[in-house]
Order: sequence, then structure tokens, then C-alpha cells
Amino acid sequence: MAAKNTPGKRIIELCKTYSVSLETLSERSGVQIELIRQIEEEEHIPDLAPLIKIARALGVRLGTLLDDHEDLGPAITRAGGAGEITRFITGLPSAGPGGDHQGLSFRTLAADKGGRHMEPFIVDIAPDAEQKKSTHEGEEFIYILSGNLALEYGSLSQVLHEGDSVYYDSIVPHRVISADDKPVRILAVIYTPV
Repeated sequence: MAAKNTPGKRIIELCKTYSVSLETLSERSGVQIELIRQIEEEEHIPDLAPLIKIARALGVRLGTLLDDHEDLGPAITRAGGAGEITRFITGLPSAGPGGDHQGLSFRTLAADKGGRHMEPFIVDIAPDAEQKKSTHEGEEFIYILSGNLALEYGSLSQVLHEGDSVYYDSIVPHRVISADDKPVRILAVIYTPV
């Protein structure tokens, strides 16, 4: 099932609310206008970095672009509930028919939690994901639920297996892909400072 509010829809709403043009948002965020349009129209996001930059430029936290609604109490996601809402997919468009996006599918675990600074996701990584290295402020924690994950972090390359975890600073260029051309599922928690 698709999310009620995609990051693109939220960006459009916030720009209207704050009377911010695409040109101004691009200038403030450092994200190209063409990419902002793609995020708004196609619900395509190459990686999390532009979302974080856009959120900063609009003066909101990353979670604001991802929320359906906000609740200040605890956010409980029941077993199997994370698979119900795909927030966004990152990655490069495939060359195949229709140009589907192959990459990482993010399913939120805390859509109902307002005021959060961490973003927990279940992430499914397609075996043929085309993902560029990303850099953004904050920190990330990843726990491998299934499959073999290749982590590229700066000049370091590591393979992590089911049950392994990693915690790193997101400012260092990084990417995660399948290590063996098979699907990978991870729990990812992304922290971005206010």
C-alpha cells in the first residue's frame, strides 16, 4: 500500500505554506531544481541526502517530510506493520522498460511519532540496486535482518551478514548494496541533529 503523504507531497505542501519557490528551495538547500521536481512528481529520491538538505532549508526535521500525522506518545508498529507503507525508494532508474527505480525501499517504523529525531526503517535492498555514495549530517545504525550487505564507508569496504550491525557517522561518504546479488533486508535507524 502506498503512503498517504509522500516526501514529495510534503515538500509541495511546505513550500506553499511557507511561500517558498522551487528556485529559492534549490538555492537554500543546494539541491538542483530538477531533482526537487523529480522528488515531488515521481516520488523518486536518489538517496537520503537531498531530503535532509531540503528539510533543513525548509526549517523542519526530516521526519516532517515522512510523517502521515504526528502523535507525541509512543509509536508502536505491530509485527508485519512496517511492510504496509513504503515511504520512498532510492536508487537510479533502471535502463529497462518503464524505467522502474531499483534500489532501496524504505518502510517506516515510527510514522505516527511526532517530534522524533531518529528515523527507524525496515529497508529492502534490491539485488541489482544502483546506489551512489551519499553523505549527510547525522549518524546511522544498521542491523542486518537477512542477506549479505556490502558497506562502502569512505575508503573502507566490509561485508556484513545476518545478525551483524554497524554504527557510523553519515558525513563520511557511504553506501550499502547487496554483497552477492541477492536481496538484503536491514533495520536502519537514521539520526539527524535538530
